[in-house]
Amino acid sequence: MATKRMNVLVYSGHGATVESIKHCLYSLRRLLAPTYAVITVTGDAIIKEPWTSSCALLVFPGGADLGYCRALNGEGNRRISQYVERGGLYLGLCAGGYYGSQRCEFEVGNKKLEVVGNRELAFYPGTCRGCAFSGFVYHSEEGAKASELSISKTALAKGSVPEVFRCYYNGGGVFVDAPKFESKGVEILASFNENLDVDAGEGSAAIVFCKVGDGAAILTSTHPEFAPANLENNVDVPGFDEVVKALKEDDRQRVNFLKACLLKLGLQVNQEQNAVPSLSRLHLSSSHPSETVKILESLRHVISSRDGQDYLEDENDTFLLETPTAWSLSSLADALPDEEMEKAKVETEDMDKIIDYDKIVKRLVIHDADQPRSKDTPYFNHQAFFSNLEYYETKSAQISEGFGKNLLYGEVVTSTNTLLEKNTELLRRLPMGFTATATVQIAGRGRGTNVWVSPAGSLMFSTVVRHPVSLMSQAPVVFLQYLAALAIVEGIQTYDIGYQNVPVKLKWPNDIFASDPSDPSGKTFVKIGGILVNSHYSSKEYLSVVGVGLNTTNASPTTSLNALKPPAPFTLEKLLARIISCFSALYTRFVRSGFDKYFEDLYYKHWLHSDQIVTLEAEGGIRARIKGITTDWGLLKAEELGWEDRATGRFLTLQSDSNSFDFFKGLIKRKV
Repeated sequence: MATKRMNVLVYSGHGATVESIKHCLYSLRRLLAPTYAVITVTGDAIIKEPWTSSCALLVFPGGADLGYCRALNGEGNRRISQYVERGGLYLGLCAGGYYGSQRCEFEVGNKKLEVVGNRELAFYPGTCRGCAFSGFVYHSEEGAKASELSISKTALAKGSVPEVFRCYYNGGGVFVDAPKFESKGVEILASFNENLDVDAGEGSAAIVFCKVGDGAAILTSTHPEFAPANLENNVDVPGFDEVVKALKEDDRQRVNFLKACLLKLGLQVNQEQNAVPSLSRLHLSSSHPSETVKILESLRHVISSRDGQDYLEDENDTFLLETPTAWSLSSLADALPDEEMEKAKVETEDMDKIIDYDKIVKRLVIHDADQPRSKDTPYFNHQAFFSNLEYYETKSAQISEGFGKNLLYGEVVTSTNTLLEKNTELLRRLPMGFTATATVQIAGRGRGTNVWVSPAGSLMFSTVVRHPVSLMSQAPVVFLQYLAALAIVEGIQTYDIGYQNVPVKLKWPNDIFASDPSDPSGKTFVKIGGILVNSHYSSKEYLSVVGVGLNTTNASPTTSLNALKPPAPFTLEKLLARIISCFSALYTRFVRSGFDKYFEDLYYKHWLHSDQIVTLEAEGGIRARIKGITTDWGLLKAEELGWEDRATGRFLTLQSDSNSFDFFKGLIKRKV
């Protein structure tokens, strides 16, 4: 199995400021998604979890580097250094730049602010000294300025690089004597054009590139990741509005410079920024419209009315309920007076910044008379989905649980899992098998802190399973993730005649892998999908939301089903119908027989791990050979290996440490 470096990890632990983290996520996602998943990582995860093999870039944002030291000195920094030296990449922004230098000298002589000392990473083999410009105040814009930088086009050979541009500055240092370290792999990417308030030695380096073993680091004193659209104009600091104005004038140059830096590190960068799309309307429909009416009736006593409109205000989201007729009237917006159109244009421009999507009212269209037309949902054909679902169910030998008969669809949503699982008033009233799907997710969720990238072309859906507590002894709810994984692989290989050899496999416990089309030997597998299950206990049953993300027609971030050269391309509507119908049939059998030999044989037929040897790092390096899974709680069964990997005859039951990156890098013996 190959692990593709697709994660860009932004440090969010002790020392990092919330604002700096937000700016990092905003700018990097626009330039790197969907090729990379830009997500946060804690200090504890850096120290304990197996993040290095899947990490394309480690980012330390603005904040206070002393906090980074307290969290990561010792083991954390050892792992970061080893990661970079072995080919990893590091981006240190402002405080992250101080932290990545051999020595930090900050506000020397200022008793309230002074921070002086050597640093363990030492990617830059000299001193980062600040503040380059006086006036810095923590958590304030008082010392902020639009600092003019001169760019080295020699060092940044790729991309459209400006010669000069103004960049947000607030407390960064200067890399002292940077030209003297050229022989040690240091290149100056940008220099300050203004007089500095500290001794910079030779040169006035503001941003440097450092070769570190087989890897590299870029350290900055300014904030090229800060987009002026996300800076407040009304801050009560004299002159700050002029700073924002200057930054807006040079914003295109800022973006081009940031792109050039990422290209310098060897990352794949979008030609144009991926603007985060606006949320679309949600459409609620059913295979039979009467079922939609039943759902609406079950929600009546949690729906409130104000100003003649119906709202469902839930824990995470607020939904405005609309009828298809009322919704179609919105097309009259094309006839709005010019003044109203200008107002709408301004509101759209305001969306091009950091947005709290939880605060946006979601418009929910209730299709209680018919299914949505193709012109209403151009990227999802409801008629094709429901007709395929009916066809597959007629072929099934199992009595259907009704999975997929009630559907919530949105072209652009936050996360199908969030819409269901985080809104408990809605969730408690949804029928068994209710499914939500989307064309694009802009805040998709994955295991732990992980995120499965969800661009258009991915099949993304979440299904509600109401599992009675009375079944727990024979059919534990933990097996839902295994049933979902089986449904995906079985659904793909029984999609139609000729699909039985599409090379997809299961990785325990909840990932889907496919043969890498770039490897002609067929021995390399890469991740194309994942499963996330969240369960809540509620009134004698477990309310579970089973979320799935599966690369179907999109090539990034790894590969897709259609790249595997099936007999004919998969379509999202038909594939969703097939997987849902398989899930329904498997669940029906599961509640009757539990995870019996039928399921064991089916699971082992599709999984990647037969006789795989693993090392139990948390158990002193014990090696063991995987033999299967337990049928009570779905844990791994393994046989301990001794000298020359010979079986000792001792069997182990293994569970994961629940890290966010790779279950097989965090196996531990189950404590009985």
